[in-house]
Amino acid sequence: MPTPMRSALFAATLLAVVPTLSAAAPSATAAPAQGRVIASADDFAVLAPRARIEPENRMLAERIETLLPKLMAEAELDMWLVLNREYAEDPVYFTLVPQPSFAARRTTMLVFHRKADGTVERLAVNRYPLGAPYESAWSGGNLDEQWAALGKLIGEKNPKRIGINVSRHWPVADGLTAGLDKRLREVLPQGFEERLVPAENLVIRWLETRSPGELEAYPHIMGIARGVIAEAFSSRVITPGVTTTDDVRWYIRERFESMGLPIWFMPDVNLQRKGLACDAENPFCGESGVIRPGDVLHTDVGICYLKLCTDTQEMAYVPKAGETGVPEGLVRALATGNRWQDLLTTQFVAGRSGNEILQRTRDAAAKADITSNTYTHPLGFFGHAPGPTIGMWDNPGLNADTGEWPLHANTVYAIEGNIAQAVPEWGGQWVRIKLEQGALFDGERVVYLAGRQTEWHVVR
Repeated sequence: MPTPMRSALFAATLLAVVPTLSAAAPSATAAPAQGRVIASADDFAVLAPRARIEPENRMLAERIETLLPKLMAEAELDMWLVLNREYAEDPVYFTLVPQPSFAARRTTMLVFHRKADGTVERLAVNRYPLGAPYESAWSGGNLDEQWAALGKLIGEKNPKRIGINVSRHWPVADGLTAGLDKRLREVLPQGFEERLVPAENLVIRWLETRSPGELEAYPHIMGIARGVIAEAFSSRVITPGVTTTDDVRWYIRERFESMGLPIWFMPDVNLQRKGLACDAENPFCGESGVIRPGDVLHTDVGICYLKLCTDTQEMAYVPKAGETGVPEGLVRALATGNRWQDLLTTQFVAGRSGNEILQRTRDAAAKADITSNTYTHPLGFFGHAPGPTIGMWDNPGLNADTGEWPLHANTVYAIEGNIAQAVPEWGGQWVRIKLEQGALFDGERVVYLAGRQTEWHVVR
């Protein structure tokens, strides 16, 4: 666990250190040497919860000042309403409010008004003022007065198109509850109900787009996740013949907890071995139990830090007595997994839909005679974030709705999927190589923000 001194040092040098990491991050087609595993999570300091508030709020201010006006203009919205009740917040709420915020206070109303000069007013109609970057348009009083104040404010601003968070296909854009929607319509000035439109496009673009400040910090965050995996897939944690896959998954969870980092799903650790047949059609070959020499290990890990989430999958090998390295058949299988990643990321072109990227990747993999399964998703404020769906493991077909969302610049993805390949040393038995790494699409190319796995973790 990082010492207080290391955490303090990181707090003082965050902006100096992180850009260096970003600049060193390899591209999707970088040489294998650039994708080596990170030695340990101890290489990364983690801010204490109190120290996270300033950079989180600085990144929020940057987003609201520079990103929101562009996205509201893109969505052709004059006003955006985000209405919340305590402990039943809109999914987008916590991406919009300064820290420390644990819940909406009673009923909290955020009003974003795009003015004629293109700037956006950030107003709070709330019993308890939020502070910067919001200006209080009303505070105190009772609930009826609060709703009346909202109606009056909308009438005074006179927006032509008012975005509300309702959506059939995107849960994160469907945060306006039926009760709040009904109450809103009751207080609108006459004729304004016809001005209400879904804010779906704005919400998705707000959630999927990364700011410059976030992209400076993201390599560090993803590096922490990779560092803990490197620890877990080592003799520091694993004693062959003794340690179980469940022991390793709990080590990963507790290691993140010791760093004050929340996981957004329980880590998964599983094994494959010679004699435990893996059907090439099975998307998730893997068993649980005692880890033994000769086993192939896999983990799936996701954390959130500074409001940004990761999703990472990597592979390890446990050598048998007398082995000096990884069997050549497994080395080739991992190389095939990297080749599949390249086939996928080559298809990232701005404006292409998730479905088009998926179909092109499948076609390219089939031409290369690679047995693969692609199910890549955006990353950001959520682990499974909104944006173009590029396949789903449980839905191998194209996705009619979220799969049609186009690819935009400055968005981040979990390059996720797997390949199946026969291993000669296992008598031709299939092994499933399951990979997932965080990467930025900058509008021109894909960049792995903390590298990617091109060499096996070896539990020596």
